[in-house]
Amino acid sequence: MRIQRTTWRCVSGFGLAATLSTAGVAPGQTAAEYRARTEASKQWPREAVRGAKAMVATDEELGSKAGVEILKRGGNAVDAAVAVAFALSVVEPAAGNIGGGGFMLVRLANGPTTFFDYREVAPGKATRDLYIKDGKLDEEASVIGYKSVAVPGTVAGLELALKAYGTMKLAAVMAPAIRLAENGFAVSEKLEREFREEKKVLERFPMSRRIFLNDGKMLKVGDTLKQPELAATLKRIAKSGAQEFYGGETARLIAADMAKSGGLITLEDLAAYKPRVREVLRAKYENGGHEWEVVTSPPPSSGGVAIIEALNMLKDVPLKSWDDVESVHMVAETMRRVFADRAAYLADPDYSNVPVAGLTDPCYAKELAGTIDAQRASSSKEVGAGKPHTCGVAAAGTVTSTLVSLGKGRIRRISR
Repeated sequence: MRIQRTTWRCVSGFGLAATLSTAGVAPGQTAAEYRARTEASKQWPREAVRGAKAMVATDEELGSKAGVEILKRGGNAVDAAVAVAFALSVVEPAAGNIGGGGFMLVRLANGPTTFFDYREVAPGKATRDLYIKDGKLDEEASVIGYKSVAVPGTVAGLELALKAYGTMKLAAVMAPAIRLAENGFAVSEKLEREFREEKKVLERFPMSRRIFLNDGKMLKVGDTLKQPELAATLKRIAKSGAQEFYGGETARLIAADMAKSGGLITLEDLAAYKPRVREVLRAKYENGGHEWEVVTSPPPSSGGVAIIEALNMLKDVPLKSWDDVESVHMVAETMRRVFADRAAYLADPDYSNVPVAGLTDPCYAKELAGTIDAQRASSSKEVGAGKPHTCGVAAAGTVTSTLVSLGKGRIRRISR
């Protein structure tokens, strides 16, 4: 089975960044992603940002710069995407790191589209009740500590995407990340705040305390954060490829520390990991005289199914703007129903029967839309999952399995 994470970027948190930058493993994914953030207000552009030839967008400036650097050196979009992912493993330890996993949707200029699935998978020793304590869910156990860490997929997935569609060598696209880890970078206000907010968790593990809390002295804005052990790990990967991570020195370091500290990942788990290539989901959306083609992610990502189901429900709704109360109400009510279905049906298709056809069928969407009261807000506690089916087919029985990772879809306008 595949372990799913709740962050969009689909990777582990602070802990495993420390894991793979040192011989010791710190906590797995932290609970940081669940907590409210106080972000500085920003003035968003009033119009879409456009680039004449290409553009790179991340939530970390240094990550974006890594992608731009590769593009300027002649790399293509996939080269840049892989460079950005490795760079974020250095500058965004709370989300982007090589100890997690993710998805990549690639659409070539001439149309062919591929979806790479390199999510984490459960270790062989994982059990159904791994996070159950005294008959109840132990919420901390699934996000903090050695047992919360799944078999990472990022390195294998990025290498596969690069080999399939990239033009540059792995070592070349990893150069910016290695430089950032080895030479260090200035701590931003955002990163300082994250370290401060997660101090209680990070200080529980020697490696995360040393690396991210500066041995308790705390890093300030403008201080340089260097991660020489992570740089060494990245250099090994750059030299020998994903095989080093899953069967070389890095694999041995991970397995040894897992065994020492109560984790589940073994050398066999690492050696057995394989990324997957899946078929993308496609749909059409028409509204206000415009038509779009939706090209998005299939399960085990729940995002693509959710996007298509929501757009199907909103197809005949005269949406105006986010300042329009009626429009916001209809979108909110739609999302309540989509998320109820998501919690009930979306799972790993390798292990569960996911009714994708029914969930994305326009007839089913029309039925769900008919349950919305245009004048009254419903309660998410009262809105349950529907019974997805295709046109003319009786509703199927419920399959209850849960996936809590929401990926991003990609929408392309095809006519106007």
